[in-house]
Amino acid sequence: KLNLLLLLVVLCGFSTVPACVFLCINGTMLFTLRSKPVFRDTCRYILLYNLLLADTAHLVVSQLLFLLAVCRVRLTYPACGTISTIANLTGGISPLTLVVMSLERYVAVCFPLRHASIITTRNTAVAIIASWAISSINNLTRDYCYDITWFPSTQRDNYDKAYTCLVFVSAGLAVIYSYTGVVVAARSASTDKASAHKARKTLLLHLIQLGLSLSSMIYHTLLIALARTVSRLVFVWVQDVFYVFFVILPRCLSSLLYGLRDQTIRPVLLHYLCCHLRFPVEPGLG
Repeated sequence: KLNLLLLLVVLCGFSTVPACVFLCINGTMLFTLRSKPVFRDTCRYILLYNLLLADTAHLVVSQLLFLLAVCRVRLTYPACGTISTIANLTGGISPLTLVVMSLERYVAVCFPLRHASIITTRNTAVAIIASWAISSINNLTRDYCYDITWFPSTQRDNYDKAYTCLVFVSAGLAVIYSYTGVVVAARSASTDKASAHKARKTLLLHLIQLGLSLSSMIYHTLLIALARTVSRLVFVWVQDVFYVFFVILPRCLSSLLYGLRDQTIRPVLLHYLCCHLRFPVEPGLG
């Protein structure tokens, strides 16, 4: 019993410590994006806030489910259904939001004169609501707690694979299309070269973010394959490692990288992360 308790403590600690660290970072990032009018009123920062909020909620619920699974805590059907639905709902927001963020950069470079009329706060709100609605509709087709097993039914498994492939292929094509459009526009004499160059880097970052989101989507697929080939003890340890690298890290790194790269967000974010001791905020951002 002592060895089992020690194993549980190590397994829980290995995932809980980085999860808590990243939740603190995400919380600071969320606070940063609501702290200044420039962030609250700019569409791309509103989209980033939505992305970060969904990722943070997904991280919280995923960590809760992971700890319950490791400790073998049995849940009632309503509790299981609610937690699992929230986890899968928030997990599907990232690729959809990245599509909108990529198209926003495309419009900013390729149609600069129409950007203000196309990318409005109202249209941004509609896009955010649509992304949550699409993810919600996908969740209506599932019953997570009726058939919880490492080996789901063939019909449900095929549907999950089809939906995941459709979302990520569509998102990838949207990002690549936006990137190609920006590259073509950058060759035009009338295009702001500096703005186009920044947009290209941003779209490449979105592609990386999409890859990180995909890594969390394939987490369960990897576990299903692993469960068929290794012993239970090995599976438990590898599951913990996979969870940290495929679920926890992507939900923090993508938004953190975006925040540190953005010249407007970075000084404010570092100011709060360092507890106001360094990186004073420029007066113009107040």
